[in-house]
Amino acid sequence: MRSLTLVEARERSSLITVTSYAVELDLDRGDEIFGSHTAVRFTCAEPGAASWVDLKARSVEAVSLNGEALDPAAVLDGRLPLTGLQADNELVVASTMAYSHDGQGLHRATDPADDRDYVYGHLFLDAAPSVYACFDQPDLKAPYDVTVRAPLDWVVLGNGAATQSGPGRWTLATTKPLATYFMTVCAGPYVSVSDEHDGIPLGIHARASLREPLERHAPELFDVTKRSFDYFHGLFGIRYPFGEYHQVFVPEFNAGAMENPGCVTFRDQYLFRGAATRDELLGRANTVAHEMSHMWFGDIVTMKWWDDLWLNESFAEYMSHRCLVDATDYTDAWVDSSIVRKVWGYGAERSPSTHPVAGVEALDAQSALQNFDGISYAKGAATLRQLIAYVGDEPFIEGVRAYLTDKSYGNGTLADFLGAIEAASGKDLETWSRAWLLTADRDTISVDVEEQGGVIQSAVARRESPTDRPADRPHAFDVAGWTDGRELGRVTTTITGPETALADLEGTPEPALLVPNASDLTWARVRLSDSTVAALPTQLAQVPDDQARAVVWSALIDGVHGATVSPGAFLDVFDAAWPHETSSSILTRIAAYAEHRIVPWFVPREAQDRALARLSTAGAGLLERSTPGTTESLAAARLVAGTSADATLLRAWADGEGLPAGLEDDGDFRWIVVRNLASRGLIGVPEIEAYHTKDDTLQGSLNALMCRASLPDAEVKAWAWAQLTGQEGRSNYEMVHLARGFWMAPDDDLVVDYVPRYFTDVPAMSEWVGEDALSRVVLVAFPRVFTEETARLSAATIARDDLTPAVHRSLVDADAELREALASRATFGAPV
Repeated sequence: MRSLTLVEARERSSLITVTSYAVELDLDRGDEIFGSHTAVRFTCAEPGAASWVDLKARSVEAVSLNGEALDPAAVLDGRLPLTGLQADNELVVASTMAYSHDGQGLHRATDPADDRDYVYGHLFLDAAPSVYACFDQPDLKAPYDVTVRAPLDWVVLGNGAATQSGPGRWTLATTKPLATYFMTVCAGPYVSVSDEHDGIPLGIHARASLREPLERHAPELFDVTKRSFDYFHGLFGIRYPFGEYHQVFVPEFNAGAMENPGCVTFRDQYLFRGAATRDELLGRANTVAHEMSHMWFGDIVTMKWWDDLWLNESFAEYMSHRCLVDATDYTDAWVDSSIVRKVWGYGAERSPSTHPVAGVEALDAQSALQNFDGISYAKGAATLRQLIAYVGDEPFIEGVRAYLTDKSYGNGTLADFLGAIEAASGKDLETWSRAWLLTADRDTISVDVEEQGGVIQSAVARRESPTDRPADRPHAFDVAGWTDGRELGRVTTTITGPETALADLEGTPEPALLVPNASDLTWARVRLSDSTVAALPTQLAQVPDDQARAVVWSALIDGVHGATVSPGAFLDVFDAAWPHETSSSILTRIAAYAEHRIVPWFVPREAQDRALARLSTAGAGLLERSTPGTTESLAAARLVAGTSADATLLRAWADGEGLPAGLEDDGDFRWIVVRNLASRGLIGVPEIEAYHTKDDTLQGSLNALMCRASLPDAEVKAWAWAQLTGQEGRSNYEMVHLARGFWMAPDDDLVVDYVPRYFTDVPAMSEWVGEDALSRVVLVAFPRVFTEETARLSAATIARDDLTPAVHRSLVDADAELREALASRATFGAPV
């Protein structure tokens, strides 16, 4: 299928104005296909001209334009040509569509817990034509009237309030003008919890087998929802305009959530079946606030073309954290951002695929999708914080309000947004935006100190800009220092050149730890001094500032990836500081990063057992000291479950014996233990299936696949590879879980033969797997055999000219991570 180009989109939007869509979906035609009937009314600025409508159907039964029949066979490459257009037109298309199993289009999944089917629409970025005929580009917005026929026991939800008009027949209220990719329908035997706030009907929905966690988590979800509505109403000065507000937790969802107006879809892992740490609840609350902020930035005002996608995501990323801090109990949301979102974004910035926040002209829709990453989210949010530091908060909000009001139900651009901020603040943003928004990469910030007798004589903050991507970025940030937990000095500065003196630190005691960007106000690589890194094992745990500790951990992660900090040094700090960590976000995320990234990527395989033993020892110590049922206890138990080599303990926990308090009936915790047992070869397929029988749910089935793929057995690896790369009808989630388990092996010999196969078999999957899903598979399935031969094969594959954009981008990113691991191993070898 052809991807819409920017030139084509501009030409079509200059010609076509869409008046309305009337979409009828028949979801009662079995589990493979559904019926789609679309009537779209539109005007043409040049009567007699030609255009096309987008349509990706299994078959097309009938087409008419202004009452005249068109040949259904005229559809070519996903496009139906339209000629002889009148000033006012009506196109009617009757077609048969295919359900998807890769999370794009109209996805259909079967819940193995009860064999009941669920359907949801996820039409981002260009999947709308696989559900209904449309002019699929973000600046051709129109209101929708949707009707649905569904099995009698199904519930139907969508962008407009749903009314059951007869047995199995549902009518959705007419919507405000929406971009094509926001239209959605969710249908199935969903269970629901309802509420109301400030005149807005609220609903939360999930699969029937998730009724218990849905009802358990509903009070908190509603609380965050209500607080977010109040906050955004007050901040933006515009009421939510889309009627009812439904939040649907759906199976096998590729992203975290999707901001469909009036009907937000979430991955249903957010309905935690077992125990959840505080940071997991914070992360979910952040997603709730993030998607709600999109109702204004993205839904009321939509970017004109995909290259301004950052306007949606950067804004929502910033606003969700601001909302949590100002309006909820999650006042540590920026700490979570530092150790979760910014670590993700810094990883994207290190890759050769790095790009500016804005201004990257996406020549076609699929190219735009490749810049939907941690830069668009985390760096964009950090950039907005710097913009606020530059213009002031009140002018920023005034400009945002003006932008939203002026562009309501239409489309906006970077120029429109910056123009509104300039008008409100009176400041020219051309130079600022060129440096912060239009130039890729990041600066490095450090502090040099000269001391005498333990007293700082001079302190200088330095800013180094990348030589290949120079930019003159002003940075507003602070520098703080601690010794034995006592803050000895803190200074706030704005650096506008290569260096600036920190006079307020002169005459203060030299601290053991000196942390640039201690409050994490800017976006930069933080270079810690050698003396600070050396002092971290004894000093970090004593620092009382959660935000500063998060910045330090982020800098250590950056250093490991950049081969300036050894994995051994990281583990030394982990041993000493992690067991005393009091921030839930830092505690759980650093444990997970150590287990799943630092050890398997940067520690040579022959030393990994020793490294994992260190993690297990730290976890066991914290578990013994922690209060049962707390975040500390759960984080420690998970780390022990995933890293311990104690077969007796693992078998007991897997069988439900001697479990830490609060984990007695936690199926998700059991799977962590089972995965550890399986990857060590301590159990086999029969035992995995026995545990699967105890958890015969969708999540249980996925975990069983991952555990089976992790078994150190040649025949099992062959089976797993065939299931992953063959056309077996595996879903997006099944492919990812198979890939997660596959490269777990006691030595390279077991899996090394699959390295060259990866570079042929996985790219070929683009023939039957959607780009969004395959991009994740490419990353997760990338070989964990860290050799120069893997690097050679990777480079040769990246150089091919037949890769799809998603495959190419994910390969570039995975290759960058491989080369980081190789550089670190060459520099440091195995940690002691």
